[in-house]
Amino acid sequence: MLSVRTITENPQLVAERLKVKNFEAGSLIDEITGIDSRRRQLKASLDNSQAESNRISKQIGIYFREGKKEEADRAKEQTSLIKEQIKQFGRELAEEEKRLTELVELLPNIPHESVPPGNTPGDNKIVREGGSMPSLGKDALPHWELARRCDIIDFELGNKITGAGFPVYKGKAAKLQRALINFFLDEAVEAGYTEIMPPVLVNEDSAYGTGQLPDKEGQMYHVGEDNLYLIPTAEVPLTNIFRNEIIPADELPRKLTSYTPCFRREAGSYGKDVRGLNRLHQFDKVEIVEIAHPGSSYERLEAMTGYIESLVVKLGLPYRIMLLCGGDMSFHSSKTYDFEVFSAAQKKWLEVSSVSNFETFQSTRMMLRYREKEGKKIHLVHTLNGSALALPRILAALLENNQTPEGIGIPPPLAERCGFDIIGF
Repeated sequence: MLSVRTITENPQLVAERLKVKNFEAGSLIDEITGIDSRRRQLKASLDNSQAESNRISKQIGIYFREGKKEEADRAKEQTSLIKEQIKQFGRELAEEEKRLTELVELLPNIPHESVPPGNTPGDNKIVREGGSMPSLGKDALPHWELARRCDIIDFELGNKITGAGFPVYKGKAAKLQRALINFFLDEAVEAGYTEIMPPVLVNEDSAYGTGQLPDKEGQMYHVGEDNLYLIPTAEVPLTNIFRNEIIPADELPRKLTSYTPCFRREAGSYGKDVRGLNRLHQFDKVEIVEIAHPGSSYERLEAMTGYIESLVVKLGLPYRIMLLCGGDMSFHSSKTYDFEVFSAAQKKWLEVSSVSNFETFQSTRMMLRYREKEGKKIHLVHTLNGSALALPRILAALLENNQTPEGIGIPPPLAERCGFDIIGF
């Protein structure tokens, strides 16, 4: 979330920048500023009362030593009144701080100055395009039909076992999934990312730290009895590794990668656009996370984008990289690039990755900081992450774009890992 200091010291600038995200923040910022002013006054009153209480307590000791019992008794009465006042100030201060946090949590992150204005995905800007469009015949099949014909993904069986959005991968599709995971992890490690195998359940503090809580859209699966959450992405446990930590500046950036299953309720997602692998409740993904120095975080964002692009190129998929406009960005992001690959049989672009710089939006919540030199002042880091990559839509595009009369061809980086170069009909 934004820091109170950022909001109260630059209210007009914050309000103007948030308009790029189509968020009118003026009245909310005014309310935050007013509560912060009252909070500061209460804090000053509390500090003054505590100081006065301490002063009188010392004086009581002096009175007793001097044998001035009457003066000491009057001072005790005065101390009792001040202690009640301190309790009252403390209660009021806690209420104001709680309300202040609730209001600040309503403000989205400030978009970077390079983010274009806009309202819909149609306002996003194409940064780069690459790859060759496949030429398929009129009888080309979408991936769900290919999966049925090859008997490699069973959507009905997943529905029987769990429900819609939980497919069962069989035979060569299961091996291909494993090959994709290994390919993405191997590439990430070679690029300098440390592989982590984290839990896929997190507590409230972790979900709050990366901004999944409060869960405004009801997208997280909650284990009520234990008050734990199934992760929507490995970003959550990976970033929280550093929660409440102070990292030496010369150790930045810290680069982590992880494969995990991911879980999203996808409430309200219905219709033809969610058919097959296009939108699932459980899916596999390899994530990359970086903890970066504020002075170099946007260089790291471009480097991460270039790295993810290299993966798509090696898979031979036609792609485009989109710079998201303000209205299409997430609540938490300062700048986001989306990767889309072309699904030839569906004749549509499928989003397969978002790579984002959150600046200090997450690190403010997590108290994640760095220190330039030992003993010097500490500062908030910038956090970044990206999908590298999410498997379902990558698999959908691979199946559709590589279909031939004999079967489905497998790109070389995957064929060498799964042991076959074609899935026959």
